[in-house]
Amino acid sequence: MEQSCYKCGQLVEEGRPFCPHCAAPQIRVLVAETAPAHKRFAEPEGAAQGEAALPASQTVPVLAVPIQWSRSAQPCAIAALIAALSIVLRLMVPLIAGIGAGFLAVAFYRRSNPQIMVGPRQGARLGAICGLFCSAMMAVLVPLRVAILHEGGEIRDALLEALRQSATKYPDPQFKPALDFMRSPAGFAFMVAFFLILVLVMLVLLGSVGGALGGAVLGRRDRT
Repeated sequence: MEQSCYKCGQLVEEGRPFCPHCAAPQIRVLVAETAPAHKRFAEPEGAAQGEAALPASQTVPVLAVPIQWSRSAQPCAIAALIAALSIVLRLMVPLIAGIGAGFLAVAFYRRSNPQIMVGPRQGARLGAICGLFCSAMMAVLVPLRVAILHEGGEIRDALLEALRQSATKYPDPQFKPALDFMRSPAGFAFMVAFFLILVLVMLVLLGSVGGALGGAVLGRRDRT
C-alpha cells in the first residue's frame, strides 16, 4: 500500500522511513495537547462571582482580638459632638443624649473596624471616652451659647433664686454664710465649676452605660 509524501507529494511505499524522491522522513509522532494547569484547577465561575458579590463585612471574619484604642478617638469624637450639639441646642435631654453617645461610639467604631468584636466591657470603655469628649465639647459650646444668646443674666438669676429657696428651707444661721458666699462672684464661679464637674461625671457614667448596651447588642449580632 502506498501513501503520498507530505513534503513532495510523490507516492511512497508504506513502511519506508524516508521518501526516495526528497528524502523527507515519513514517520511522525503526534502528541495530544493537554489543558493548561490554571484552567484545570480554576474555581467555577459562578462561585467566584458569588464571593465577589458579598460585602466586605461578610467576607472578613469577626475576631475576638484586643480592641485597638488608638483608633477609638475619631468615632468617639464624632458621637460626642452629636450628643453635645443635641444637649446645647436642647434637642435632646442629657440622659438620652449621654446614653445615645456611648451607643453611637460603639457603632461607629465597629463600622470602621468590622473585623474586631466589641463586647459590653470594651463598649463601656468606649462610652466613657466618648463621655469625656462630650463634656469637654460642652465646656466650650455652653459658654458660646450663653455669650451669643446673652443668657448669662438668666442663668445667674436662676441660681440666685435656687439659693433663696434653699435659705427658706434651711433657716439655720450657720447656713447663711454659705449662701452669702454663693451670691458673690467667687461663689458663682465655684458653682459653675461644680456644675461642670457634675456634668463630666454624669456624661462619663451615661456614656459607659450606652457603650455597654451597644457592645451587648452589636456583639450579639456578630455572633449570630
